[in-house]
Amino acid sequence: MQASLSLPALSHAVPRSNYVVQSALPLPPYKPINLRFCGLHREALGFSHLAHSDSHRVRLSAPSRSATISASSSSGNASPPKSFDYDLLIIGAGVGGHGAALHAVEKGLKTAIVEGDVVGGTCVNRGCVPSKALLAVSGRMRELQNEHHLKALGLQVSAAGYDRQGVADHANNLATKIRNSLTNSMNSLGVDILTGVGTILGPQKVQIGSSDKVVTAKDIIIATGSVPFVPKGVEVDGKTVITSDHALKLEFVPEWIAIVGSGYIGLEFSDVYTALGSEVTFIEALDQLMPGFDPEIGKLAQRVLINPRKIDYQTGVFASKITPAKDGKPVTIDLIDAKTKEPKETLEVDAALIATGRAPFTQGLGLENVDVATQRGFIPVDERMRVIDANGKLVPHLFCIGDANGKMMLAHAASAQGISVVEQVTGRDHVLNHLSIPAACFTHPEISMVGLTEPQAREKAEKEGFEVSIAKTSFKANTKALAENEGEGLAKLIYRPDNGEILGVHIFGLHAADLIHEASNAIALGTRIQEIKFAVHAHPTLSEVLDELFKSAKVAHVSSPVSEPVAV
Repeated sequence: MQASLSLPALSHAVPRSNYVVQSALPLPPYKPINLRFCGLHREALGFSHLAHSDSHRVRLSAPSRSATISASSSSGNASPPKSFDYDLLIIGAGVGGHGAALHAVEKGLKTAIVEGDVVGGTCVNRGCVPSKALLAVSGRMRELQNEHHLKALGLQVSAAGYDRQGVADHANNLATKIRNSLTNSMNSLGVDILTGVGTILGPQKVQIGSSDKVVTAKDIIIATGSVPFVPKGVEVDGKTVITSDHALKLEFVPEWIAIVGSGYIGLEFSDVYTALGSEVTFIEALDQLMPGFDPEIGKLAQRVLINPRKIDYQTGVFASKITPAKDGKPVTIDLIDAKTKEPKETLEVDAALIATGRAPFTQGLGLENVDVATQRGFIPVDERMRVIDANGKLVPHLFCIGDANGKMMLAHAASAQGISVVEQVTGRDHVLNHLSIPAACFTHPEISMVGLTEPQAREKAEKEGFEVSIAKTSFKANTKALAENEGEGLAKLIYRPDNGEILGVHIFGLHAADLIHEASNAIALGTRIQEIKFAVHAHPTLSEVLDELFKSAKVAHVSSPVSEPVAV
């Protein structure tokens, strides 16, 4: 039996920012995390087509004023009920809603979840889950097609091929399996699944579908997620001009496909399409590919993921108009200069994938009944996910998590936010540290990150008056990576040399998405470099990439581990 060693944080030096115990806190201005990763920053796209304009932005009270909750200020046209059908009602049964529901049951809450489409939401049905099935296929194809790699391992394999429908079925079957698993888990725990679109009628009241069925709940969580964002001038036909929703069905593999946007969605699909034989052209509005990544990681990723493959690209251009293929004519894409708006050229391709990010799905929720105005479609919330009305006041007993609030558009972030809300409504104040939430791009090799990029860290350091140091390790020095003949990769640590605070970690290489969690957990727990250096990693494993990374950092004042030795 192995003994486990806990490395607690230094409480006097590191605040545990995930847990805050205060009865009244000031309400800061609504400001989403500036997560510049793969186009996830919600304000980068400018959702001008959505229902509410900038004139409806919520004006919040100054930070010095305490946040107040007033039922009368946000009650709309109805009064709150005196008794409730449920302790907690969740609108939206995606990953965020599911995570909140399971935690609520664990806390003893009578819980219901409302779903107007299918359980699992975007992630399970049209996002994370089926895309990983396609990427698993592309990974296998790349291995089988890489004769040099196989020869180095002493392997000989005949030419690899694939069955398109079989690949598509794999993705669909996986989504079905996970969707059923989520449904069964909620049913087995006693969560009521209410079918229909949830519409807020007033405080603590929700109408289910178009019927007269109205349910009440002490607390309500909005978890309605997002949909693909399609810019103006783009005509989507679902066949030759598609979004990620259509691409995951893999109804055909074009010879030449243009991908509009080089964020994580575009990168992952470029990995799939090129592995299956397509040529890809990236169209990126900014001046460089992968603008949301740490620049150093982005340059390395471009050298490995784009330059050697059948991929070309145009940067600094907008696709002002995209017309689907019709009557034997190809898809046409009119490009204009992103800065001058002058016409540049017209591309003719077999297909176009629109990968320009996602927009919140918040229309038709009845938000006007509780005096809530969205900001570019997003529901304004504070750091505790409490919904803020048009007057800057908190709406009693109403929360919003996940893509709908725009703080961090990741499925696991939505789940973490939902769990945080449940903690609050059951009496334990909790604030989620979004800088501790990791993100990953599942290309081959993978990319992962947590915390700040180097430019963000240096900007913060300049404002707050501290120094920033960088440590790096290569996968070429890792035994396990070399055994796999996968030495291409880099891990990068951004930290404060004066106190050992971890500001950010970025990884490009084999299983980077799995390796990042040691760093994200360290940030979440407030663990400093001088503490985590004493952690022991199995040899030979890829985890030693992080071990060497932390050990190579130079911290001014290194303290000994706080915990006592464990006798075995």
